[in-house]
Amino acid sequence: MSIAAGIFKAYDIRGLYPEELSADVAARIGYALTRQLGAASLAVGMDPRPSSPELAAAFSGGAAAAGAAITDIGTVPTEMVYFAVASRALDGGAMVTASHNPPRYNGMKLVAEGALPLSGEAGMPELMRRVLALDAIPAGAAPANEHLDLYPTYVDHLLALVDVAGFRPFKVVMDAANGIAGKLAPMLFDRTVLRRVEMYFEVDGRFPNHEPNPLLEENSREIRERVLAEHADLGIAWDGDADRCFFIDETGEFVPGDFITALLAEALLVRHPGAAILYDLRASRAVPDTIRANGGVPLMNRVGHAFFKQRMRREPVLFGGEVSGHYYFRENFNADSGFVPALLIPELMSRKGATLAELLEPLRSRYFISGEINSTVEDVAGTLARLEAQFADGEVTKLDGISADYPHWHFNVRASNTEPLVRLNLGADARELMEEKRDLVLGIIRGG
Repeated sequence: MSIAAGIFKAYDIRGLYPEELSADVAARIGYALTRQLGAASLAVGMDPRPSSPELAAAFSGGAAAAGAAITDIGTVPTEMVYFAVASRALDGGAMVTASHNPPRYNGMKLVAEGALPLSGEAGMPELMRRVLALDAIPAGAAPANEHLDLYPTYVDHLLALVDVAGFRPFKVVMDAANGIAGKLAPMLFDRTVLRRVEMYFEVDGRFPNHEPNPLLEENSREIRERVLAEHADLGIAWDGDADRCFFIDETGEFVPGDFITALLAEALLVRHPGAAILYDLRASRAVPDTIRANGGVPLMNRVGHAFFKQRMRREPVLFGGEVSGHYYFRENFNADSGFVPALLIPELMSRKGATLAELLEPLRSRYFISGEINSTVEDVAGTLARLEAQFADGEVTKLDGISADYPHWHFNVRASNTEPLVRLNLGADARELMEEKRDLVLGIIRGG
């Protein structure tokens, strides 16, 4: 059979169902992954898309044929697969999900022992070669499935990470976008004093109300309006597989991921003074400045969950945050979670007796960010080379794309992993300067 190599992305597998990702392809991935890892045990979970049960069963069948015993944890947030693999010392796992993509897509997030992810630089290329070279799956035993309800254990795990006894009874609007957050959130937040206003908690993988991608303005508009209408203290929105969460302050304003990273660092450093914290190179200086101001050690890192998790296993890092809404916690087996931040932010607000907007005011008044701006270019390498030459008088680094730092402003431009795009993130210490430099860099990108 013909398999589209393009479904193997930098951080996961993603494609249209069933044209690109069918049950047969899923079975081959299960077989190949098991062989690659030498796995005797794998956890398998799935999101609520209509195609997910078929793909999860096929993956499990292929893995079983290669000799793996399957722990089937059912329809869960992605982070629960990571938890299952790490806490139960399994050899790896698969989450069948296309995250925030529309319903016609599906995919897989794959991890090895310790929930360390496969990526484009470690594991995914080899898996692609194995899958493409596989003529047929040899006959094997039927899946040795253990069906496990991990929700009670996972809720206990999450609540142990925060001081819920200190929570104030904030009114919180929560948008699950018909994704799997609608299943976990009630179990978790019912054990706190937070007053929940639910939006789209009915789990429906067709996502009938809006796409489960809160980063797009049209998908966050309703929760922003609802926060104002309800006179709520806070809004929280999750993506489809709930491994990312996003925050709306009480004024209805969407909070950028780097500002949330800064607040999470502040919240965690109270309990872990002097700890090292990772932040991604797209972030504004709000993040390293806040980490230092709270006695922590800021460490810049490449974009991508594989790079964060690998470094957190090598070095004694407490926490890592990406502007995309991925947040990683040492006490959560170095895995990302969309629910730990949803507990830590109310904890910080409660402890400081402040609204979210009040916590953000020192950041918003000092750090001005462009947000991520995408540009289609014909020659990605040539574009990056032009930028490197143009800004050679700055402090230029090439950890991921091109970064240039100046006393009052800085930027990063990096290539997309999947499209002929470059992505600009720029920050400055004054709005006018940010806008001026943003337009300057975009002119060089788009004028080439």
